[in-house]
Amino acid sequence: MLNFFPILRERLKQDAGKLSGGEQQQLALARALIPQPKLLMLDEPSLGLAPSILKSVFEKIVQINRENKTTILIVEQKVREVLNICHKVYSLKLGKIAFEGKPDELIGNTEKLKELFL
Repeated sequence: MLNFFPILRERLKQDAGKLSGGEQQQLALARALIPQPKLLMLDEPSLGLAPSILKSVFEKIVQINRENKTTILIVEQKVREVLNICHKVYSLKLGKIAFEGKPDELIGNTEKLKELFL
């Protein structure tokens, strides 16, 4: 995991509570990956992150999917960012599937995005 998240190697002696938000997210991902799961469920991985850190966290999520062949389910409010990295999209409204499809069907379709996610 330290090879996958090199910043954590530099912080080995630091208390987890004193890590930055992005470093804490990387630590949480590293801990979740230790048992080599086939499915990784992430709830709001962008929560509280600066935009510059957000990009690197999403890049790590893509890397985890690609290199570890881990299926990743993301629940996220930053829809546009997730559309850029996902393979399939589900939108729920009132507990029912309102949309199921590929991100290409939504990227650039502002009206459909508003309908589904606002």
